[in-house]
Amino acid sequence: MLKFDETVFLQHVEKEGLSFRGQIEGFVDDICEKGYKNIFLIGVGGTVAMMYPYEYILNSNSTINVYAINAAEFMVMNHRQFGKDSVCIFTSESGTTKETVAAVKYCKERGATTFALVAFPNTPLTKIVDYCVTTGSEKHSFDTFFLLLYMVIFRFIHNNDEFPQYEQFTQEVTLLPRAIVQAVQSFEEKAAEFAVKHKETDYHMLVGSGILWGNTYSYAMCILEEMQWIRTKSIHAAEFFHGTLELVEEDTSVILFKGEDETRMLMDRVEKFAKKITKELTVIDTKDFEMEGISEEFRKYFAVSVNWAVINRFNSYLERERNHPLTLRRYYRKMDY
Repeated sequence: MLKFDETVFLQHVEKEGLSFRGQIEGFVDDICEKGYKNIFLIGVGGTVAMMYPYEYILNSNSTINVYAINAAEFMVMNHRQFGKDSVCIFTSESGTTKETVAAVKYCKERGATTFALVAFPNTPLTKIVDYCVTTGSEKHSFDTFFLLLYMVIFRFIHNNDEFPQYEQFTQEVTLLPRAIVQAVQSFEEKAAEFAVKHKETDYHMLVGSGILWGNTYSYAMCILEEMQWIRTKSIHAAEFFHGTLELVEEDTSVILFKGEDETRMLMDRVEKFAKKITKELTVIDTKDFEMEGISEEFRKYFAVSVNWAVINRFNSYLERERNHPLTLRRYYRKMDY
């Protein structure tokens, strides 16, 4: 497979990622014992998008009040639900993202509890948060963060006496890395074909909903726009029929990220419409992947990880077919803004 080493993936996501369970449970248990009012999931760009699935999970499984919010906006809006009894959760690969570091300082100055998942040790973020899990590597960092966030969020829900299936769930989390590898392997040919077919396509509509909305937003912005300079629009399935549908034509690339949660019916509606109009419809459906050992009850949650892994297989092939390295930037971290 192009630029995917199964052994490296399992080393970082399975072996190392799963080793943090005890540390995470200890951190969450400590926070819960002290008491808290609500949870803020704070990030910027891809890291706030990463939080959207867990906001959805909390809102649909728990009475815990939760707010996923952009770090820069959060610091200027005077959020009236935020205070010293809030728990603020962050993720950062580099540990240096200025908006994230500033938001942590903002939260700590106001007495809130801060918790971060960071790839690199000894970075500004790791030095200032109250609780920190440092994975030690940027390799497959988002895949690892997704895995760790399952542990974090469902531990909070479990401690709130709302998830008696916690032990079964965490056991199935251990099966997820290999289920991801199987999904990636089965998707490889489709990823290569997509890149060849769409190497000259200059505009894509990406549609998602529910647990996969964050992936939809992130892939459009962080990958296709930032890393490939391709114009995109990320559209929530619930909003697709309020404006965007009028722009769909016979040659419009429409990409659907279909999951298995309660909002799947919204995606079915978009798919039914798109099939009537465009000849350039791409559907990535997590139901197409086996996820060996994962129970039907939990597949909808793990759709986040499986979807993210397979759609990122487009990246290496787009990079090759378009002769556009994923690391190429014109402005991001290249100039002051």
